[in-house]
This record gives sequence, structure tokens and C-alpha cells, in this order.
Amino acid sequence: MNNRNMMVAVSVVFIVLFIIVPIPTFLLDVLLVTNITLSLLILLNTIYSTDTLSMAAFPTMLLITTLFRLSLNIVAIRLIIGHGEAGSVIESFGRFVGGDNLVVGVIVFLVIMIVQFMVITKGAERVSEVAARFTLDAMPGKQMAIDADLNSGLINESEAKERRKRIQREADFYGSMDGATKFVKNDAIAGIIIVFVNLIGGIVMGMIFLNKSFEEAIELYAILTIGNGLVGQIPSLLIAVATGIIVTRAATDNDLGTDIVKQLFDSPKVLFIGAGGCILLIPILKQWSLILMAGVLVYLGIYLQNQTKELSKAEEIKVEEKEVEEIRKPENVVSLLQVDPIELEFGYAIIPLADKNQGGDLLDRVVMIRRQLALELGVVVPIIRLRDNIQLSPNQYIIKIKGVEVASGELMLDHFMAMNPGTADDGIQGIPTVEPAFGLPALWIPEAMRDKAEMMGYTVVDTPSIVATHMTEILRRHIHELLGRQDVQTLIDNVRNSYPAIVEELMPKLMSLGEIQKVLANLLREGVSIRDMVTILETLADYAPITRDPDMLTEYVRQSLGRAISKGYLNSSSNEVITLDPKLEQLIIDSVQKNEAGTYMAIEPEISNKIISKTAGLAEKMAQSGKQPIILASPVVRLYFKRLTEHAIPGLTVLSYNELDPSVEVNAIGMVSI
Repeated sequence: MNNRNMMVAVSVVFIVLFIIVPIPTFLLDVLLVTNITLSLLILLNTIYSTDTLSMAAFPTMLLITTLFRLSLNIVAIRLIIGHGEAGSVIESFGRFVGGDNLVVGVIVFLVIMIVQFMVITKGAERVSEVAARFTLDAMPGKQMAIDADLNSGLINESEAKERRKRIQREADFYGSMDGATKFVKNDAIAGIIIVFVNLIGGIVMGMIFLNKSFEEAIELYAILTIGNGLVGQIPSLLIAVATGIIVTRAATDNDLGTDIVKQLFDSPKVLFIGAGGCILLIPILKQWSLILMAGVLVYLGIYLQNQTKELSKAEEIKVEEKEVEEIRKPENVVSLLQVDPIELEFGYAIIPLADKNQGGDLLDRVVMIRRQLALELGVVVPIIRLRDNIQLSPNQYIIKIKGVEVASGELMLDHFMAMNPGTADDGIQGIPTVEPAFGLPALWIPEAMRDKAEMMGYTVVDTPSIVATHMTEILRRHIHELLGRQDVQTLIDNVRNSYPAIVEELMPKLMSLGEIQKVLANLLREGVSIRDMVTILETLADYAPITRDPDMLTEYVRQSLGRAISKGYLNSSSNEVITLDPKLEQLIIDSVQKNEAGTYMAIEPEISNKIISKTAGLAEKMAQSGKQPIILASPVVRLYFKRLTEHAIPGLTVLSYNELDPSVEVNAIGMVSI
């Protein structure tokens, strides 16, 4: 390490000396080649790096390489003006680019300068500025997340120190890059000025002191000037490209080449469309090489499509096997349920829907509802009792949870419900109504108009489907209320058959049945599936010695189920979310109070109303654009923000950063602030 430090220090000293001390042409040739090689190495390292911090010394390298190029420029100018020569490298560059036509050489040089200065350098400078700003703004939230993980026991003190150090290094790097890009920009400007000074000075020197004619002087010094400019600007261009690459790189586990190839050629559909575009261009461009390009794209598309099908088949087989196994589980434990917490009561006119003798299939639909929710949420839905109620109007039905009415609706038999998804033509006539499950405007239409409505783009639903959909949504909202201790015991017994060690470690030493039930109810309350009971119980066994708070244990479990949670709301492509202002997160953390009953927030009503109002406004904008509103918060804040907004905005999804799958990309389109 000492030798490396000595080598760098000596190199910097010699670079400075080159500005003052004249050097022979052969040594200049060696240094120019070294400069080009060094620039190429830096470019290649940025391409193959997987982390920006692996090139943490890049801002300093920009300074040193820029100084090196400028010192070589000064040495070359001294030789060109003083002796009319500057070595074979500069002369070769000048004659190779310009040939016998000096105008061509000048134009090529100017084009290179324009590309570097106006495109690459300008863009890299802007990206560096924005990256530095966002990195510094995100530091408080990252520090709070580390403190939260440390306090909750997810990481130890040494890991916390390492993460804090990394955050500080990232901030220092992007801050330095914001300033270091000015080296590249000003180097380009200096190159342009040096070329004109060198050309004018050389012509004057040749005509006055060397007694050359104007044509001889301009021919000699123009070639040398262009060569000197290109020798300096080619490495400068490579460095500028490296700067642009390193500031535009997103954090991934792969190098740049792998990411580009994977993302560019990962969709067979895109390749097929590109092949079609090439074929369409043949009559216009009359270049038959487009056929070759189209054939290559089609071959790649078919190859990727076959690979995707093979992977999909293998995954489908595994999913089907798991689904068959899971379907059996809820049906095997139905007999353990001793109460009827769910009731569907209906008027006498709706009886034919539940009577098999009259062609009704409502009972079969109820069975499918229980199967569906068992697969989606991993919970056994209690038996749904269907009974008629003469006190109701003939076409009315009500849904009860534990004997209390929670929803109702009215049907029109021999009619269908037509709903406009937003793309259908308005022109159908019917009886206005409201879809009971989601509150959407709809129309009752006779059976004779069904085909017409579907052709016009309406979504047409029959009456049994209306009741089944309504029942399904009600059960999703209230499933956490229906999960009792006996249900939890049944689920645990099912796990005990295959994983007895987990259950023996957890119960009853660490947690009681009631405490586990509270954690599972918290998960179901926010629509999180509890099918993966093994992971849930293992997480509880890990963190139960640290805390007995069901809410905190729920957050730990959510983090363990993060991939499944995030996949339920986010896809692999770019997703739009709403974030929380770091000041708001700090306010929520400071407002958390603890007592014997648990934790709660003590926020002034005006502030809480303001937070809810802004959140509702942003969520409404996302909903109007056809996207599901999703709030992204730090792990320590997620639970309390959800509690703050769940009554005013019941359907709002609140996720934490620790619940996001690493493969999922998110884009913040709004921020809730105070």
C-alpha cells in the first residue's frame, strides 16, 4: 500500500513538473499513449462495475487525469510553436484524421468537441447534480431506518455502523461527483480555446521567426494543432463517457453489459414488433439488409419465447401441486368449526337462487368462495349459513357477521347488471342502480339486451354472481374478525404435523395462542395472506424473545413475507408510489406513546386531519389515473401511518421499504408532507 501511495504521489508531482520542464518528443509520445490507455481503463472499469462505491475514487481520478491532459497539452504547445514538431503521435493523429484536406480535420475535431461538450458532458453534469441532491435529501430517512432496525434487533451495532458508513460514503461520492463533472466540462472548453491559441500562435511563429509563407505555416501548424487537439480530446471523450455511465448507473447486482442485454432483449413481443418494423422499412429505405436484421430479431424472439414457456410450465406444475395440497387443507378442518359467524339472509323472491331444484347455484358459489379465500388468504372461512327472512323485502338480501348486519343489497330477478368500465359506448337503456360490492354505478337490463350491452363494451353480470362477489368482498374486509383462537389452533396443528420443532419452540414458552391469534388477525386486517404459516411461526420464534408486542411482531412478520406482499401490489416493471416526507415520519415517531395496553399516537387533530387530507388527495389522483394508491414508508413508521389513515381511507395500501422485493422498481410520484 505504501508503494502504491508513493507511486501516485510521484505521478502527481511529475504531472505538475511537465507544465514547467520541457521534455523531448519521444517521451511526449510515451505519455500521450499512456494517457489514452489510462482513459480506456477507466471507461472499462465503469462498464464492469456493479456498484458506484467500487469506483469511490473516481472524482479524484477525474481531477488527476484532467491535470495530466492539460500538462501534456502545454508540453505539446511548447514543442509545436517552438520547434514546429510534437512527436510522431500528434502528427500521425493529425494526418490520419485530416489527410490531405485540413478542412476535414478541423470539422472532425469540432464535431468531437461538440458531442463531448453539448451532449455527454452537459448530461453527466445535470445527472450528477440531481443525484447529489436526492442522495442528500434521503440521508435522514435512511439513518432513521437503520436506527429502527437496530432498535428492533434486526441488525447489530457493527452492521448499523457499516450501513451508516456506506450511506455517508454514498453522500460524499455523489457530492464530489457534482463538482468533479465541472472538470470534464471545463476541460472541453479549455481544449477548444487551446486549439485556436495554438493555431494562431503557430502561424505567427512560422511566418515571423521561421520565414515560412502563410500557406506553409498553416499547413504545418494546422496538422499539428488538429493532432494535438485530437490526442487530448479522445481521452477526454472516454473520460466524459465514463463519467456519464457512472452517474447514470442504477444500483444492481450485475455489470452494465449484463443489464443492457437482459433488459433490451428480454421481451419476445418487443423483438417481434421490431422485426415487423424492419420489414416495413424495406420499401422506404430499399436496404435488403433489413431482412437480415428482421430474421435475427425473429430468431431471438422465438428462442426467448421457448425458454419462457419451459420455465412457465415448470412453475405451473409446482403451483398446481401446491394448490391441490392447499385446497385439501381447509376442507379437512371444516368440522372443527363450532359456530356460524357468517349469515346470508334473503327475501322470498331470491329463494330460487339458492334452490338447486329450481336451477339455483348459489350454494355452489358459496363453496367456491370459501375455497378461493382459503387459497388467497390461507384461512379457513367459517361455514356460511343461508336462510330466508320474511321480514326482508322480496328482492333484498343482507350479510351478517356474528349476528350484526354489515352489508345489504337488492336484486332484480330475470335481469342482468351492466356496468360501464369507462370504455363502453353510452347508449344503452336500463334501470339505474349501484353495484353493491364496490359502489359502482350500474344499470339493470333485461336478458334480451345482454348481447347488445356486451357488444357495446359493458360488463354484464348475472344475479348469483352479484351476490357471490359482494359476499367475497365483505369476507375479505372482515376476515380478521372471524379468525378465532380455535381457527389458529387448527392452523398450528396443521403445521405441527410437518414442522413440530417450530411449534414446540414457540408454544407455550414464548407466545400464547391468543398472542399468535392477534398477530395473524393484524396480517389479515391489511389483506396479507397467512398461507405461509411456517415462515410466520419461525419469524415469531425469532423475535418473540425481544418483544411481546403483537404490533411489532406483526411488522417483523410482514418483513419476512415482504416478497409475497410486494408482489401482490407491485410488478417487476416501474411502479408508482407515494412516499412520506422525512419530517412527517419524524413527527409520527415522536408522537408514539407507550403504555401498558400498547402503543398509540398522540397527534393534534388539526395535524392529523391535514395529513389525512393530503394523503387522500394524492391517493385520489392515482386512483383517477387507474393506478392503485400505494404509500411507501420506513419500517418504523408504516404501522402508525396505517392506523392514522385506515378509518378515513380504508382501502389505502401502506408498505414499508423492508417489504419491497429487490427486483421491483418504484417511482415516487408524490410525497405526503406537513
